[in-house]
Formats: sequence, C-alpha cells, structure tokens
Amino acid sequence: MGSYRLCLCFTRKFKVKEAEPPEDVKQAFEKYADGGATMSAEQLRRFLEEVQGEGGASVADAQRVVDQVLQKRHHIAKFARHALTLDDFHRFLFSADLNPPIGSEVHQDMTAPLSHYFIYTSHNSYLTGNQLSSDCSDVPIIKALKRGVRVVELDIWPNSAKDDVHVLHGRTLTTPVELIKCLKSIKENAFATSPYPVIITLEDHLTSMLQSKVAQMVTEIFGDMLYYPEAELKEFLSPEDLKYRIIISTKPPKEYLEAKSIKESSHLEKKDSEDDIWGNDPLDVSLTQQDDDKNEGETNEHSHEAEESDDCETESCQPGGPTYKRLIAIHAGKPKGGLKEALKVEIDKVRRLSLSEQALEKATESHATDVVRFTQKNFLRVYPKGTRFNSSNYKPLVGWMHGAQMVAFNMQGYGRFLWLMHGMFRANGGCGYVKKPDFLMRVGPDNQVFDPKAKLDVKKTLKVRVYMGDGWHLDFTQTHFDLYSPPDFYARVGIAGVPADTVMKQTKKIEDDWTPVWNQEFSFPLTVPELALLRVVVHEYDMSDKDDFAGQTCLPVSELKSGIRAIPLHDRKGEKFNSARLLMRFDFV
Repeated sequence: MGSYRLCLCFTRKFKVKEAEPPEDVKQAFEKYADGGATMSAEQLRRFLEEVQGEGGASVADAQRVVDQVLQKRHHIAKFARHALTLDDFHRFLFSADLNPPIGSEVHQDMTAPLSHYFIYTSHNSYLTGNQLSSDCSDVPIIKALKRGVRVVELDIWPNSAKDDVHVLHGRTLTTPVELIKCLKSIKENAFATSPYPVIITLEDHLTSMLQSKVAQMVTEIFGDMLYYPEAELKEFLSPEDLKYRIIISTKPPKEYLEAKSIKESSHLEKKDSEDDIWGNDPLDVSLTQQDDDKNEGETNEHSHEAEESDDCETESCQPGGPTYKRLIAIHAGKPKGGLKEALKVEIDKVRRLSLSEQALEKATESHATDVVRFTQKNFLRVYPKGTRFNSSNYKPLVGWMHGAQMVAFNMQGYGRFLWLMHGMFRANGGCGYVKKPDFLMRVGPDNQVFDPKAKLDVKKTLKVRVYMGDGWHLDFTQTHFDLYSPPDFYARVGIAGVPADTVMKQTKKIEDDWTPVWNQEFSFPLTVPELALLRVVVHEYDMSDKDDFAGQTCLPVSELKSGIRAIPLHDRKGEKFNSARLLMRFDFV
C-alpha cells in the first residue's frame, strides 16, 4: 500500500497490485496444460518448442525450469507438486534469468581473421569524466574490460621529469595516471569477462628512450600473454587463435618521424589528429590536411628528441628482447595522399586506419564502397569528434554499415548512442567480438561489394507485442516519479539500424499504476535485420515538466529469441535494474 499526500489533511492510498497474467499467457497455459490446473514438465517442453522456438529443449530441461520456479517462488526445500500453476507459469515467463530475450553463449564462428568482426572499442579509456579536466585512472579501464570491451586506448606522454611514462589526455587539465598502473590493471582484468584478445591502442608522444622503457614494461608485465609476430602480418589471425593474448597497435616509430616532417613542412599547427577538438573541424577528406589518425599514436606532433629509424638502435634492442617496433602487431598509419590512397587495399599487407566521425561521414558520401572494401581486410577505427568535451558519443551505425570494426566510444558517458553500443555487444554472448554480416564481406564476380546507399527490399518483419511492466516499485522510492500519485508509464519501442529501418513507436499512457498493462503490438519491416537493434525506453508522463526516465534496453534483432520473453531494463549508464522489466513477445514473419 502506498500513500500520497495531496494537502495537509488529505492523503490518497494506492495498493501496488500483483501483476495479472496477460490474456496471451492465460491462453497459452490453457492450451499446453490441456485445460488442467497445472502444467507438467512435458507440457512445458511442448510450449518451449512450439511457442518459444527452443527446438532442442528436453523434458529434463523443462523439469529444471519447473524446479527453479517453484524453489524461487515458494522458498521451500521440498514441495509436493512438480508442476506449474498459471501464476507460476506467468512468473517463469516474467523472469529475466529463466526466460531471457537473447542467449548468453558465444555461438558465432570465431576462426575468421580479426578484421571480420565488429570489436567493442573504447575511446580515451582512462578518463573518468569529461575530456578536458577529469581525472585519469585505471578504474574506467577495469570497468570497460569487465563490461566486455576488447580495445583499450592509452595516450602516453613523458612525465614532468622526462624519465617515466604517464597516461593522460595531452594539452588538457586532466590529471595523469602512471602507465605501469594501467598495464597491470589490464593484465589483471583483461579476460574477466571474455577470453578473446584485448588490443591496446597507443597514442604515443614519447622519446625513443621512453619508447624503450615502454617496450620493457609491456614485455615484463604481459610476458607470454603478449602477441607480436616475427614479421609484419599479411592477414590478421582469428579471435580463437589469439585467446588470452594482448595485442599492441600503434604507428611504427619511423612513420612518426615522417609524419613530423610533413607537419613541419606544411606548417600545420595541430596537436594530433584530434585537432578538431581544439581547432577547426576538418573540412575536407584529404588525410594530410585533417590528421584523422588521432588515436593509437597517429599523431603529427610526436616529440622525438633523437633521430630514430627502423633499425635496432634503442636500449629496447637487448639480446632476446623485442624492439618497440616489433611489439606492434597491428600497424597504424596513413599512406601519403588523399582518402582514395588511404583506402587502397594492399595484397601482402594489413593495417589500421583511423577517421573521425565527421571524416567517416564525408568519406562515405563519395567513397562508400571503397570503405567497405577496405574493411574486408584492414581495420578502420572511428573516433568521436573533438568538440565532444562532455564525453558524448555519435551514431555508431554509420561505421557498422560500412564495415568499421572499431567504432570507438566514450564509455564513461551515457545517452542513447552508448545504449546502442551496449546493445550491439550483447550479441555473441557478450564476448566483445561480433561477426560482421556476410553481405559486408562478400565480393561479387565483378569485384563489387555491398553498397550502403543502395535501396534494399524488406527481408523480414519483426512483430513486437508489449504486454506489461513490473518491478519499478522495488527499484525506486514511492515518490520518485510523482509526489502525489503512482506513475503514469508509457513505452517507446523502435529500431536503430540503416536509415530505411530506423523508427520509434509509442504505447498508450497507463495512469496511476506501478504495474502498467499496455498489450500493444508493433510491426517493423527490416531491410538489413543483421544490423538492426531493438530499442525500448520507458518514460513516466509528467504534465508540468519533462517526462521522467524509467529504464531502457537495446537488443540485437539478429539474436532475439521468439516467443514471450522477459526484458530487463537498465539505467541511463547501462547498469541493469534489480527488478524493473517488461514482458514482451517477438515474432518474425
């Protein structure tokens, strides 16, 4: 029972009622229980197979579900019956643990080259807040790794005494953290959530002496975990081949000097490829003009204090010890010339290119198929534009549509674009690697590749029924949404995907109810279901102010299980609520 004060002498009382099963649930129970009062394990198995699409479910599997539901609901060690009542059946369907919307196991082929996967990628991974004045720490790195992130970015700079290496966002007020602390934290947490390789991208601003120190640190800390090939790679290895390995990616030292020389000769006064942070946005897609190689040390102003070449001249070249350059398994860098040259695919060489979000959008205007062809073999990393001082993010679908493997995001922020990122990487068991759709890797007889601009036919239609919601009264205080009455919830449901598929729809508003029942169905025709993400956001209607946020989730459409499912909701930062959830149904036609 909840009480809401209307004035000094009058209160309204509302009871938080138990959610009743929707009509579809009642009908399913009646059908599969053969009109009886309880549903046996065999009857549940039939339901799981015919309605939920779980063809491999056995009677033993169904019996385990029955036992778990009875144990959870009735809290007794021994119970006389081994069957579900209608209420038990409803509670099973409404349990996100027992009846989730997507699977939790790695199920995709993990033996293709790394370039065949979208990879969970963070930007300026060490920042705790905004891009200008927040602290640098290993804590956000640890959090990202535990969430499943597989690409970590470190900006490495000399300390004030020039005798050690710090991680910080250069030329800002961010406070530094020691590189060695970050490396140790990466080692300890790299595989807490996923066994697949972690790639460390370095934005390197070091002298050759400090590069040697980094080489020594990296080899001592990671030891046999560190992967570095004997020769430059002609094709990337697979995630399966590189399980439990750490990979370094940055620009080889010699190329830093060449970049510096170009910078000095052209009088460019940019700090690095993220100059658009502190200067003008890039207006043109010529890579020599816009420095789009910001991340991972692709910088034009690299403060070498001594000449450096590809030869073994630094103290890291001790007998048996790899040089700094040899530690770089994935070479970053840009060829001389414009974008067309940068996107050139070389037969015997693989590399990584970085573009800002604006540069990618400009590139895709005239070179969309070139970008797709480049990403079939090479890495493309996309990073936020420099004016995102508040650590906001951008539309990830532009990169994914064109095959970009590393769409780098500020993980410490929040907002709908970060929700999309979380949603994409819930796929494939949350391991941080999601296999790119076949159409992005396909090459036709005339060397043609997927054209993201082409108009496509609808492949399938997703039907979504939003039955009801529950659990907010356990996660929020009684007056969190409204001081004077229970909440007025409504849900927004839609698709984030290619432009032709993107849409949002809305349920009716249910007034004064902690357990709203909407029972509304929506249809979503999909031209590219492989890249589609189901978005769900719940709001509480506020007549006098902005509607309150009440939870969200984002799920890969390609992974959705058919049938009636429990959908757990998350807060703005992507953390799952303890109880708030929706009951929904998914059907593909």
